[in-house]
Amino acid sequence: MTEPQNPPSLVTLDEIRAAAVRLRGITVRTPLLPFGPPIPGNLLGHPRAWLKPELLQPIGAFKLRGAYNTLAQLTAEERGRGVVTASSGNHAQGVARAARLLGIRAIVVMPDDAPRVKAERVAADGAEIVVVGPASDERSQRAHELADRHGMVLIPSYDDPRIIAGQATAGLEIAEDIGAGGRAAIAPAGLPFTVLVPVGGGGLASGVATAVKSIRPEARVFGVEPELAADARQSLLEGHIVRWDAALTGRTIADGVRTSALGRFTFPQLQAYLDGVLTVTETEICRAMVRARDLARLIVEPSGAVSLAAWLFHADELPADGPVVSLLSGGNVDADTYAALIDRGEAAGS
Repeated sequence: MTEPQNPPSLVTLDEIRAAAVRLRGITVRTPLLPFGPPIPGNLLGHPRAWLKPELLQPIGAFKLRGAYNTLAQLTAEERGRGVVTASSGNHAQGVARAARLLGIRAIVVMPDDAPRVKAERVAADGAEIVVVGPASDERSQRAHELADRHGMVLIPSYDDPRIIAGQATAGLEIAEDIGAGGRAAIAPAGLPFTVLVPVGGGGLASGVATAVKSIRPEARVFGVEPELAADARQSLLEGHIVRWDAALTGRTIADGVRTSALGRFTFPQLQAYLDGVLTVTETEICRAMVRARDLARLIVEPSGAVSLAAWLFHADELPADGPVVSLLSGGNVDADTYAALIDRGEAAGS
């Protein structure tokens, strides 16, 4: 697949700020948590690494930001028709919760290998679930069929300006909070800092990069994805969208970033704002989950741990100066799966 001949307009900072207004009282302004030992000589006791735990959102992941921002902008006629979406889990939860809050009927197409906890929470919010095979293309095709059959509004999981703007509010918070506090700020204006964010279809990474760099141009923002699902890295290196077969991306334990390709909207946004993409191994993801549990008392799902894995095991690939923020995108993982991955991480040396 090649990039579009006429790329769409990029999401703007004004659109992101408008999304933040819509999300007031709906999503949580997640904090920046210190991680690791203080920098020697730092009078405030600040460490170099910080965590933004999006797993503290009401649905346990960042996806409520984009889903609610999108559904809140539907017309009354569109709301009456209902919505349908395809998702492996966290976006499904976001749409289900947003639909319940706004009184909209929702159908969610989910893969048969989706974590049980995600499917249960989608059902708990009243959405109807349609189960298909593990391939993202199959989910997308069924969602389109349902939208056509029932006249429902199709809600993309990442490739939509409204989704991007909603997810970008996490980056808006980072840019505002990291410079707050005057002399006590983590990174006062003018001081470079780095943000690490997971990449699947690119909705979160493109939005966060846009928000952060629009407010703090001296910042560096890197996407992070598993080596086993590194289509985003290849796409950005080659300058066009590269699609990976579902059999390849399905190998990673990070189910939330198994998307086969970046989207028409997310790709140019990433090209414009992202500084690069790092990749991490499956074992590094497990080890990062252990560190999050032991050092921050946070239960992080594999997709959410990729950014921390990049900081822990690939710091030499990052700029040497300034604080580093790892955005932990979610914490929705089945208990048995979590225990097995923690065992794997501990066996590897945590």
